Amino acid sequence: MSSLKPVPPDRWKLSVAPMMDWTDRHCRYFHRLLSRHALLYTEMVTTGALIHGDVPRHLRYNVEEHPLALQLGGSEPADLAHCARLGEQWGYDEINLNCGCPSERVQRGAFGACLMAEPQLVADCVKAMVDGVQVPVTVKHRIGIDKSESYDFVRDFVGTVSEAGCHTFIVHARNAWLKGLSPKENREVPPLRYEWAHRLKSDFPHLVIAVNGGITTTAQVQEQLQHVDGVMLGREAYHNPWRLSEWDTAFYGAAPTGLTREQVEEQMVSYMEREAAEHGTPWYPIARHMLGLRHGLPGARRWRQVWSDHKVKDLPARDVMAQAHGAAFAAA
Repeated sequence: MSSLKPVPPDRWKLSVAPMMDWTDRHCRYFHRLLSRHALLYTEMVTTGALIHGDVPRHLRYNVEEHPLALQLGGSEPADLAHCARLGEQWGYDEINLNCGCPSERVQRGAFGACLMAEPQLVADCVKAMVDGVQVPVTVKHRIGIDKSESYDFVRDFVGTVSEAGCHTFIVHARNAWLKGLSPKENREVPPLRYEWAHRLKSDFPHLVIAVNGGITTTAQVQEQLQHVDGVMLGREAYHNPWRLSEWDTAFYGAAPTGLTREQVEEQMVSYMEREAAEHGTPWYPIARHMLGLRHGLPGARRWRQVWSDHKVKDLPARDVMAQAHGAAFAAA
């Protein structure tokens, strides 16, 4: 087993969840403008996509995104070990194994949440990755599968996998219903049981336990940190991203980035211009990630409408920003 590089003890205190079609490198660049310290995750990348596909397309990121974790989806130890090594070579700070996604597409690939039914296989996958890299290997998982609810199930899963060298578990504190619910419903319908994550920390005090699911406010984060080592936010961080600007001061004792919303938008437009020049990337797939930036402010709806309007896609991003500011000011 490789000797792991030392990791700051608060690495997992606050993080933004890996979210398919959302947490791409443009989204992560945006989030890093709001918080210097929060841990950011990629979208899930399957082992097949890396072994048979375009590695740079899947693994390219902006250096500003660190600390940054690569989430992998797969169930073959050798394939995961290979992809973990790729992630380390590309400079990722952590390799995370997805044992929580309930989608049918993932189930057909025999990974994601259905892996929780095979803890020894997960342990084999983790050991293969841990033996191949020096960065931390972590697991994100649910508390159970379908409607069978037993704390012993998740306790035994964590116990088995931790023996293979995983020291950090991100617990989405709901069951994954593999049949009968869509992925969206799986994020809302199964009941939340934060107390099970708390029990895991009590039963495994030497492990890092972070909790995920349904947490939206700073007060809720503070409450959870009384019981576990970290909190991961997903949809709230995406739809109300300005919340991230509070985190560095509230949870890391650090100065905030100091950027206003307008300065963040300006920096994003500069990023759009750079991406267009270097990679030919249109501005609108980047802009979609910042549509929640003015959430709750007067004129936010009109500002968002301008940035979302397909009629302005041929305009330079800086011109669209000017239009959006004008519309927001008029509507405020």
